[in-house]
Amino acid sequence: MSTQSASSIPFTYRFPQQAFKLLELPPELADLLSSQDAPILELKSPSPSNTANDTTETDTDTNTPAYLNLCTPTQTYRVRQVQSSNSLHLLTPGRGAIQKRDSRIVGEQAAETNNDNNNNNKNGEEEEEDDDDDDDDDDNTFNQTDPVTSIAKCGSTLELDTPVAGFSAAPRTTTLPEDLDPSARRDAIERVFDDIPVSRRQCEAGWVDACAFLLGAPSVTGWVPSAQVKLAVWKRLLEGSVLHGIDLGKQFLVRDLWRSVLDEDGGDEPFPRPLFEAVVRRVCESGGQKGNAFESEMKWASIDKSICVQWVGETCLEAEAPTAGSAVDQTAYLNAWKDHLPETWRGDVSLSKLPENYYLHPEPKTICFATETDRQKVKKNLPTDTSAAVAAKKSRNWHELFKNQKRQKR
Repeated sequence: MSTQSASSIPFTYRFPQQAFKLLELPPELADLLSSQDAPILELKSPSPSNTANDTTETDTDTNTPAYLNLCTPTQTYRVRQVQSSNSLHLLTPGRGAIQKRDSRIVGEQAAETNNDNNNNNKNGEEEEEDDDDDDDDDDNTFNQTDPVTSIAKCGSTLELDTPVAGFSAAPRTTTLPEDLDPSARRDAIERVFDDIPVSRRQCEAGWVDACAFLLGAPSVTGWVPSAQVKLAVWKRLLEGSVLHGIDLGKQFLVRDLWRSVLDEDGGDEPFPRPLFEAVVRRVCESGGQKGNAFESEMKWASIDKSICVQWVGETCLEAEAPTAGSAVDQTAYLNAWKDHLPETWRGDVSLSKLPENYYLHPEPKTICFATETDRQKVKKNLPTDTSAAVAAKKSRNWHELFKNQKRQKR
């Protein structure tokens, strides 16, 4: 228990208070910022023009996204404001303490100069002891008489959080500049990334994952193909490789594969070449990283078997059964998945190849694609639209279930 004889420090409150926001950094980010090669950080949020289909929480008054992300070159953190019942005060020492500190610094510098010029070690030691005594006296004087002043009061802090579900880096369709030389291409894609609130590396990975590409003249536009379009391109690509004897599991010239999908009579292209290359880039070997989103033209490629099998399964399910109402027979889906792969890869088809929570079973023998909303519900243990009817039916027949349980116990 504290005693009444303990020394006290006078406390004052400055008005008006200064505006401060306290940001709590995770250890890995604090270490990154304190390193010699500290990166530039970005504060990003979606562009207002791209929030129409954004499922993230928005401000109802301004219809703008109600969140902000802090991005390093490789990581993304969600900035959250956390209210606290205990306010935090930012303090500054009183003017007298500051003056004493400055005079003490001057005295120390003078003492060091005298020590350097004084050849008598004994006298030098005595002077240092006297200085230490003076410091103690100053500290005691500060503790007893000098006040501290509150210059800011913070009732909340900012925290950095990484949600379990991660961040969406899918680019949206947007108009880009006309020039398509390599430097302009990079600038154009980075303009798209400016409106995606995640790190640059995650933006590049999202661009490749979505098979996004640039197309158009004179106005160049960034496009994100649908699952049906991507599946049609892949099907034509696979057929062309079989007809022209191109082994997709080995290195091949991309221009040879492109020629294999063209009509024999040299007619119109079935789809734009940038779209074709975007699909090839998506399933290529990546060396631990996603393909290069800024690569203007592919020359050589080698398709990664495991990446390709999974991507074809995902795309096929999204294209053929995008909702619970269009669910398909599971066996028929697996056969269709096999038919969209090279012959030697058919044995790798399995539901275990698909990501977790990527699909739903509206009925025991049917399957459909799980939308992002459905996945969030599953992670939060909320009923999805496909299981709501079944759950309601079970809730109405609870007495029958209870009766069955009693019979099993007997």
